[in-house]
Amino acid sequence: MEIWLIRHGETEWSRSGAHTGRTDLPLTAAGGENAAKLGRFLAGRPFALVLSSPLQRARETCRLAGYGGAAQIDPNLREWDYGDYEGRTTAEIRRENPEWSLWSAGPPNGETMQQVAMRAQAVIARSVQADGDTALFGHGHILRILAACWLGLPPQCGRLFALSTASVSILGYERETRVISLWNAT
Repeated sequence: MEIWLIRHGETEWSRSGAHTGRTDLPLTAAGGENAAKLGRFLAGRPFALVLSSPLQRARETCRLAGYGGAAQIDPNLREWDYGDYEGRTTAEIRRENPEWSLWSAGPPNGETMQQVAMRAQAVIARSVQADGDTALFGHGHILRILAACWLGLPPQCGRLFALSTASVSILGYERETRVISLWNAT
């Protein structure tokens, strides 16, 4: 059993580095092309369960990759709610708060890391109940936290896993040990 993590294609804000949580942005033209490229990479691989974030950038990536008809929307896959820092880049935030890090301080008036980790754990629990492999179409931070949780690491260890737009990563097992089988393939 494997869990395939598929990050959505490029948006205007992902290109600029702006934190994009609840804002429902579409893919750019390049993001759409990369989502279609994901479809060629996945080559119609069968999954027992396909889940997508409710946000259009993930849903459209799922559709363009060829899995729109099989996908179930899972609100637990939506991106971290960045609160007051929604739409702002880390550089902009650090002009006001030079030591700020999402991974240590979190966003004011947004979700805590523990809240995001609880959603990630719910997705993992749903995935391991599937009768086969699962594909998750989601977002950078939630998928990074999900990977940390899969490995039994604290959620803040998600900071160690860079994740590009329109990338595929695979969580699996080596014997009974949970591992990362593939990371950040584009």
